[in-house]
Formats: sequence, C-alpha cells, structure tokens
Amino acid sequence: MKFSKYIAASMIALAGLTSCGDSFLDTEYKEYLDEEAAAEAAGKNPSVFLNGMWSWMVSYNQTGGSAHDDFGYMSSLHATDMMSEDIAMGASHWFNYDYQLDNRMYNYRRVRAHWTNYFTMIAKANEIISLYPDGGDTVDKKGLLGQAKTIRGLAYLHLIQLFQNPTAADGSINASAPGVPLMYTAADGKSDEEIAAAKGRNTVADVLAQIELDLTSAVELLEAGYKRPNKNYIDANVANGVLARYYLLSQQWDKAAAAANKARQGYNMMPATSAGLYDGFVSLNNAEWMWGFAHTTETQTTYASFFSMISNIAPGYAGMNLAPRLIDARLYSQIPEDDARKAWFNGPDGSEQETEAASLPYANIKFGHLSDWTDNYMYMRAAEMVLIEAEAYAHMNDGSKAAQTLKVLMDARQPGWDKAVVTVDDIHLQRRIELWGEGFAFYDLKRLNKGIDRTYEGNNHLPGYKLAVPAQDVRWTYQIPLNEIQENTLIGEEDQNP
Repeated sequence: MKFSKYIAASMIALAGLTSCGDSFLDTEYKEYLDEEAAAEAAGKNPSVFLNGMWSWMVSYNQTGGSAHDDFGYMSSLHATDMMSEDIAMGASHWFNYDYQLDNRMYNYRRVRAHWTNYFTMIAKANEIISLYPDGGDTVDKKGLLGQAKTIRGLAYLHLIQLFQNPTAADGSINASAPGVPLMYTAADGKSDEEIAAAKGRNTVADVLAQIELDLTSAVELLEAGYKRPNKNYIDANVANGVLARYYLLSQQWDKAAAAANKARQGYNMMPATSAGLYDGFVSLNNAEWMWGFAHTTETQTTYASFFSMISNIAPGYAGMNLAPRLIDARLYSQIPEDDARKAWFNGPDGSEQETEAASLPYANIKFGHLSDWTDNYMYMRAAEMVLIEAEAYAHMNDGSKAAQTLKVLMDARQPGWDKAVVTVDDIHLQRRIELWGEGFAFYDLKRLNKGIDRTYEGNNHLPGYKLAVPAQDVRWTYQIPLNEIQENTLIGEEDQNP
C-alpha cells in the first residue's frame, strides 16, 4: 500500500475556523505580523518580506513529516516534470508516484504540497500588497509591490494549470471551468463580501484575469526605476518573463511575443563553445540566468533538494544510484549530433563519469554539483524567452518569423541550423531539449493538448512506468486537497475534480 502518499488524519486536523468561507489557507496568515507591526517593519527594512518569500520557496518539509521530496517551489516543478515522457527514472525512489502519474488524489501528500506551496506564496505576497493600497510612493516601494504581484501572479499561474485544464479538448481556453480560490486583500479594492466570496472555485476565466492584472501591474511598477540588488530578486525583465508565460497559456500570441522579447533584452545566449553551457546549471552568475536563488550553507537542504534528485553527479538520491535521472531514449535520438546540448546526456552506451549513476546509458550530466550543496536554483533563463517568442509567432502562422527568432537560440546551440520556417511542434521539441529537467514539460503538455507515450519500442522507462496517457486524461489534473474540502465552506465534495 502507498502509505507514504496518504495524509494521516492527525496531520490534516486543523484548528476550527468559524467565519464563512474560511479555509486552511487562512492559517498561513496567523503566523504573520498584524498590519501595524508589518507597516513598521516594512518602513525599517522592506526587503525582510521578500527574504521571507525567497526562503519559503526553498524551504524543506512544507507539509510536515520528513519527506525528502518536499522542498518548496523546485520540488513542485520536479514532481510535474516526472509526469512527462522526457525524464526516465533509473530506479524507483522519491517521486516514483509522480513518475507513474498516480499522485493526484485529494488525500495524497503531493496534492497538499502543491496547494500549500503556492497558496503560502500568495499569502506572503498579500502581506506586502496590503501595505501599499495606493501603489507605493517611492521607487523602492513600487519595486517591493511589483515583486509581490509577480509572485502572486506566478503562483496562480501554476495553480490553475495543476488543478484544472485551462485548455479545452478543442484547443480553446476552458474559460467556464471551475478554477481555484482567489485570495484578496483590502488593498485590491475589494469589499469584505467580495474577498470572502472569492475563496470558492472561481472560473478559469476569473483566475486568468487576475493573473493578467497582477502581472501587468507588476511590470508597470518595476519599470518605474527599480534596480534589484541581485538575481534573487525580481526586476522588470523577470516580471515580463512571467507575463510572457501567462500570455502563452492564455493564447494571446502577439502579447506573448512582445513580453518575451522585452524580457530577454540585455541577455545573450551562451555560445555552443561556452563553458557556461556545461557548468552544471549551478550558478546564478551564468549569463543566461534571469532569476533564481543563490543557496548558502544555511539555506541548502542537502538530500531533500532539487540537485539531490536531478543531478547524477551530486551525492544525493540520483548520484548515489538510488534513482538516477535519464533522458528519454527517443528524445535523445532527436537531438542532432552537431547540437551542443547532446553533450548534456550520455548516449545508449553510457560514458565514463565520476559517479556510477552519471555513467549510465542516457544519464543526464546537464546538472552538476557544488561540494557544499549550495547549488543555485534556476527559476528563469533567457533561452526560455526566445522559445516563447518563437512559439507565439508560430501560433500566429508566421513560421518564417518564428524561425528567425528561434535562430537566436539555435546559433548558440547548433550553429549550422538554418531552417527558414518552423512550426509549433518544431519549437516544442526545442523546448523539450533546451529546458529538460527545468520544470516545463508537464505545463507544455497540458496547454498544447499533448499526451505521453512511454510504450514505444526501445524505450528506456522502468517496467511499470511504461505508460501511454492521452491529452485531457483525468491523470493530468490534481484534485482539490482534503484539507480544503473539509475547512472551506465554499468548496464541498460536489466541487471536487474528477
């Protein structure tokens, strides 16, 4: 039995909440400062709020217990990546139920982890938003507010894709489908009644509208002159990058192309001969990285970390050969021999590397390791922005403009690449190669209405995980967690996802 997946009753019992529409989400606010104390703290050191946000996003054990597959934002990205066709597990271990597309039920820990992670990000963002109902009167205040709105928009962007199919079977936006709660503050210009009512399942259209409002406002605020101290923080480029992701999901192609182009200004692609392309993706100093988290010895979480799971070189679960991470054999075969990214992976015969896991056939050596486990977490790269821009043009049936845009990336990966026209499928393949292991595969499959097939002849997936799951299958959508059904009077069992 899958005892590790269930939430024990003692873990889900929460203190009684009496006000209409309250849910376990609101318990996150109880640990925070009241408005007066928060305002005083913000006046002394506004960055303390953002530092709390960044710390939460990398924190271990967010749902209690001692699960090493629960380490914040990157654990959510990795869990969904494991549901794709692109990563093959070398052995069954942490994330094996995600790999099996069998971790979506209301009483499973993964569901609660996703929900808790993103709604706590929203709660922390709302702390900041509530301080500046008039939008902030200085560049620093606008910068703080802009970053909070970016985080809130990003969290909703993940939630609506995890807990619903934003894309309908016919490819249109699934606008009237039930979405997720929207958590407002008085600073959003909402009445108490509106704030309470929004804690039910708002439609997909409602949630998308709020994401767009948050992100467009964030861009405006951050473009008012804010200069971030380092890449741990969000600037206008990053906010435009998240906005570009949103426009791609909401099928606003022209706006997606424009936002992505704006986001990547000031960044260059790493050349095919660049050491940065093979630095193990461990450092924010990489020229292509736009946003991430620079771990210290105090913040790193060793075995319960992204690099423990993804890096066959790090002495974690993958590197100790307990659960090596391999590239799908068919995807590997689609990478041309003259593509520099082919060197991110072993071929079918393996290669001699520093660990047994990294020497396996099809093992990824894209992700490396720093000896003190301070491997930096990557949240956004400029290469992704090129891919968004190119895909947007392809959706607009401008295959030549899409190819011209994609060439910006391909010149730095496969210098001989010279296609005159590309399609959405061509660009999706490049996304699968370029962004392998970075947390995009699941979201791309859902918004593009694609399924997976690990049953092809010659596949390298584990027995028992050789699945074929079509688009729109119920396994792509998580159920609302038991906690929320029990505690939120606006969401009942009748509102549950299939």
